[in-house]
Amino acid sequence: MRWALLFVALAGAANAQSYVGSDQCADCHVDEAEAWANSHHALAWTEVGAGRIVADFDGTRFEHDGMSVLFDHSGEVPTAQVTEKDGVMTEYDVHSVVGIEPLQQYLFETDPGRLQSFDVVWDTENKRWFHLYPDQDLPPDDGLHWTGPYKNWNARCAECHATGFEKNYDAQTRSYQSRQAEIGVGCEACHGPGSAHIDWVNGRVLPEGVGEAGFAMSWGKGQTEAEIQQCAGCHSRREAHEQGNPLPGTPYHDAYNLALLRPGAYHPDGQILDEVYVYGSFLQSKMYAQGVGCMNCHEPHSATLRADGNGVCTQCHSPAGNPDFPTLAHKDYDTPEHHHHPEDSAGAQCKTCHMIERVYMGVDGRRDHSFRVPRPDLGLGQDACTDCHTDKDQPWAAAQIEGWFPDSTHRGLHFGSVFAPAMAGQADSPEGLLAIANDPSQAGIVRATAAYLLQPFGSRQMADATAELLTDADPLVRANAVTLQRQASPRDQVQRLEPLLSDPLRNVRISAAKEVLTIPSEALTQEQRILAGQATAEWQGAIANRLDFPETHMVLGGMALTFRNAPAAERAFREVVTLDPQRSEAWPMLVQLAQINRGPQAAREVVQEGLQRIPNDPNLQEFSRQLGP
Repeated sequence: MRWALLFVALAGAANAQSYVGSDQCADCHVDEAEAWANSHHALAWTEVGAGRIVADFDGTRFEHDGMSVLFDHSGEVPTAQVTEKDGVMTEYDVHSVVGIEPLQQYLFETDPGRLQSFDVVWDTENKRWFHLYPDQDLPPDDGLHWTGPYKNWNARCAECHATGFEKNYDAQTRSYQSRQAEIGVGCEACHGPGSAHIDWVNGRVLPEGVGEAGFAMSWGKGQTEAEIQQCAGCHSRREAHEQGNPLPGTPYHDAYNLALLRPGAYHPDGQILDEVYVYGSFLQSKMYAQGVGCMNCHEPHSATLRADGNGVCTQCHSPAGNPDFPTLAHKDYDTPEHHHHPEDSAGAQCKTCHMIERVYMGVDGRRDHSFRVPRPDLGLGQDACTDCHTDKDQPWAAAQIEGWFPDSTHRGLHFGSVFAPAMAGQADSPEGLLAIANDPSQAGIVRATAAYLLQPFGSRQMADATAELLTDADPLVRANAVTLQRQASPRDQVQRLEPLLSDPLRNVRISAAKEVLTIPSEALTQEQRILAGQATAEWQGAIANRLDFPETHMVLGGMALTFRNAPAAERAFREVVTLDPQRSEAWPMLVQLAQINRGPQAAREVVQEGLQRIPNDPNLQEFSRQLGP
């Protein structure tokens, strides 16, 4: 099993070590420190006084959709005088700086300890201010406004832009006392706290539980899977179970719940659509399946590619091949006979055809890391060929590729053809999805997505047909197969889910706990109740780390309804609309719960309150007609 025996026990290691700061590393590790100092990791988050600001704060103005900003640096620190579209003007000091290129963003402290990422950012290439969301109407009371919960730095971003970050959110006061060992992604973000390493250097005896040389994990020791998972902690779209900064070496599926290939995030064939941060794409690739890791292509300290242009690919994909990957065909790919484009042109670049690029945050191009062969023949609306040849269509592109590679083996069945109708809610039967879920030749994230897409076909027969997925080697498959047991007989459901309550990985245990929650307690043995309680406590702990997320309180409201606790449910949905008044799915629940708990007049008051926030919401308008003034 690829996932087994990859990580050393970390119990006690966190308590045995403390952070010392990247400056402590530089004296001995000179070359590594120099490579890191100007990297995107080091500059992921910097102090104003570090001299990294590149934007024009010399009295420049920016206006957009009724909002205007005056950027100034006549005082000790740069400021932004923001006049919102409702006319309210506030001047903010720039608290700190995010990134270095192709854009730079600035953080404002809107309340003590609360950092918000401003939506007007600096384009470092074209030397201009621009708005990240120019097509959205975002008044100050909208949750998506830059002052709202979704743009809160403490909750949404800091964990991956800092080292040793602790969010420290107080749900009672809705305030933060966040702290970190170091802003920016420092040495210890990847290697772990360094105090024990310094002890090791000085010849002191290391405490039990600390790894080789005093670090939480060892890099470059043949632990490719552990290294990939360490990078993936930040380079993935996921939900954190802890505060988002687990000790390096913590298994990914202990710390996070990875987003699947869901509609809106990925195209049906698994290509990137929304910003998904690499890992979910890479898991689909043949490179990952053959043991390629991040550091085969990326230099870890400078965070740059190991070679220029096609050189990063021809390290392996060449007539010489690479002995570390013996399954590779020894061929010359960097030639017009393969890419069929003029040499040195954009079309001759491996990444153009095999790593499509999509632009996020206005100017930031990110590449798909599934390294796929272009498949315009699938007709799924996206392919590398028509990215460039915008005047052509997919049938043209498919004919071109077939003419170039008439004997290709890459035009067979593809999971995207099955996922497309399922994602659109138009699948006629579950057979195709079931075949993918049970196909060991498919990537784990693909099989897990198939299990997710099978949910509308839930039945006792489906529960039986997917029971073996609960023992799959891939934890992503196990975690996402759990929901398919809802229609199993109570006896089978308990028997099948019990082992997952003590699964080696927390994400699987939490997934099982969510399902066991609906099983009557009397259907469980004493031992099963204990296991369920332990896994549920882990789930509750994960929720407690996300109480500043409106979506968390949606979950808490649903959980309270499961236990028929209407007052707790009302409190949860009230918190949703307090954090995000535009959360339209929460208001109808709040109206109904107000009526259950406090009567029709309370429900009418909630309806009117909701209509003040989202006046065109059809559900609230219907409640208004039903309940009257």
